[in-house]
Amino acid sequence: MTTTPEILDYVKVTNPDEAVAEATPAEAIVPAETTAPPTKRELKPKHTEPGMKCETKDFYKTKNYSAWTHKYPDYLEEAVENDETAQLAFLKRNDNSSGARKKFSLNSIIVQSPLLKKSLGTVFVDYEGVTTDLKRLKFRKPFSPFIHRWERFEEAKDNETDPIAKKHLELLWDTLSSELQDTITTQKDLVANGVMTHDYLWTMFEPGCLVVQKSAESERVMVVQHSTFDPCSKTLRLKTRFVEWSGDDFGWQEDRHTIERFEGTKKISELSMVPLAYHDDSVGVQQRCIARGRSWEALCGYHFKAYKGTGKTMLGSRVNIDSRIIIDTAAFNTFNPHDQISLSKLTDSESYVAPALEEPEAKGTLSPYHLLLTSKTLRAYSLKDKAWFEVKLEHVKEIEWNKSAFSSLVLPEDTKDLVCAFAQSQIKQDQEFDDVISGKGRGVVMLLSGPPGVGKTLTAEAVAEATHIPLYSMSAGDLGIDPSTVESTLKTIFSMTTKWKAVLLLDEADVFLESRSKNDLERNKLVSIFLRVLEYFEGFLFLTSNRVEDMDAAFESRIHLSLQYCDLSFESRRQVWLIFVDGSEQNENFTDEQIDSLAELELNGRQIKNIIKTARLLATSKGVALGFEHVQIITKLRAKHAACLPLRSR
Repeated sequence: MTTTPEILDYVKVTNPDEAVAEATPAEAIVPAETTAPPTKRELKPKHTEPGMKCETKDFYKTKNYSAWTHKYPDYLEEAVENDETAQLAFLKRNDNSSGARKKFSLNSIIVQSPLLKKSLGTVFVDYEGVTTDLKRLKFRKPFSPFIHRWERFEEAKDNETDPIAKKHLELLWDTLSSELQDTITTQKDLVANGVMTHDYLWTMFEPGCLVVQKSAESERVMVVQHSTFDPCSKTLRLKTRFVEWSGDDFGWQEDRHTIERFEGTKKISELSMVPLAYHDDSVGVQQRCIARGRSWEALCGYHFKAYKGTGKTMLGSRVNIDSRIIIDTAAFNTFNPHDQISLSKLTDSESYVAPALEEPEAKGTLSPYHLLLTSKTLRAYSLKDKAWFEVKLEHVKEIEWNKSAFSSLVLPEDTKDLVCAFAQSQIKQDQEFDDVISGKGRGVVMLLSGPPGVGKTLTAEAVAEATHIPLYSMSAGDLGIDPSTVESTLKTIFSMTTKWKAVLLLDEADVFLESRSKNDLERNKLVSIFLRVLEYFEGFLFLTSNRVEDMDAAFESRIHLSLQYCDLSFESRRQVWLIFVDGSEQNENFTDEQIDSLAELELNGRQIKNIIKTARLLATSKGVALGFEHVQIITKLRAKHAACLPLRSR
């Protein structure tokens, strides 16, 4: 006799139509007039949606780890940690030893004693990566925190007054001492001899310690966050941080360094990164770096300086720079949104404090400790290269202004006074270097027109020299011909020069100034773009043109002052010759009659400058001072060359 299994959650089929719809065809044939109670065949399980049954089930890896089973494996042992082990001060985990003297070595320790945690909290204060208040405080091989703080650990053990806590500390010390003694002894022996092996480098770089990075040009100090040995490349990688300027505030910036693997021992002093505690001249390093930090802090903000040295582009390539620069990290962030500087908050208390040094009273906002850790680079814009760079502090110099530039202009004095007054009034509108404020018609535009070589460009340069402000010089060719690119570039340049109170010179601007026509739609676009962007310009702009008679009528209302330059007269040419001869410091070799004869030549200022330059090269090659005879040779050669040219080329 078979037993019918218990049926749970079954329902009675009372509607023949439902049975027909849900059962197989054979099961669905139920007489409509039947009144007999339903049989087992007419019962069916209640449908449950996937995932809706409030139950769970355990599965286990099979012994060969190839599949899962719901049967409890007989090869598994019960968990080793239980209520009994939870009462122990700490747990030791051992694994197979690679050494020849013992089968097992300590793999990790789990500290459970609240007394131990309290004592270790003092030992590992400010040690990054260790939180002693955790319920399961775990330390893994090679137990770097204990290696780095071994002396503190011993002091905590020896100075503990609570008898129970002291026993816990002694037990932990005995356990670790037998495991770490070889490492500690070897490390001390290496340091005592002033050398280190690559395998033991990590023992010197405790998180929070200061390290000195040496280069051919300078030295800098940083804080180590942690060190990692890369088993693939066999190198030691250091993550460090230093003090940087974001444009608004000071903060921490991270950096990464690598110490390449070396064989045998190496002098600690020859390492690319040397812990300050092991440096031969630690006090001297701190004094020099703090002094440099003050210079660096003083340049955070806006500054107009000169620079001659190497710089690094945003892509990391190095270039030689010889230019006036504008140091402005806030502007760098504005005009380089993809490379904005983001820093973490600068903390006040640190684990390592620089020794007390005889320092002058601080004038900045940074403490001596933070000054010690400042960056050695600044973000700056090169006016000559028209690009942003990361420049080195030691190559930043004061600008040597040309005091005679404005007086050298061959213009009536009242005209020069007017030009200078326009520039100074625009500069004094706002003395603060703040964000650019949107507005219309706030700029000053001056048009300088006339033939080449009569002093149009020199006028803008002289104004910048006389007022000690930046000069941003560009030509129409620098902007390109693509309308969208031209508009974007113009907006950026207008914003930068307005922010910096710079004189903007757009040389040879005829392509933007000439009248629009029906036959040149592309140039019409450029003129329209320039007119629209110029409407919102708030700075001081010089435009130079050789064909002012073809200027578009729309520009007339946008130009505040227009100066027409004529061909140089005899007196003007004589003055230009004297300026360049005086500049050569050899004017005693030229008589008044010789200067007069040179002034008779119908030359413009640029041609005169080029003749003097070429004549000076000729004199230098002969090893003599520049004289009238050298200038004569160049002028005769020039005249002979001009005579040989076809008539249409003259």
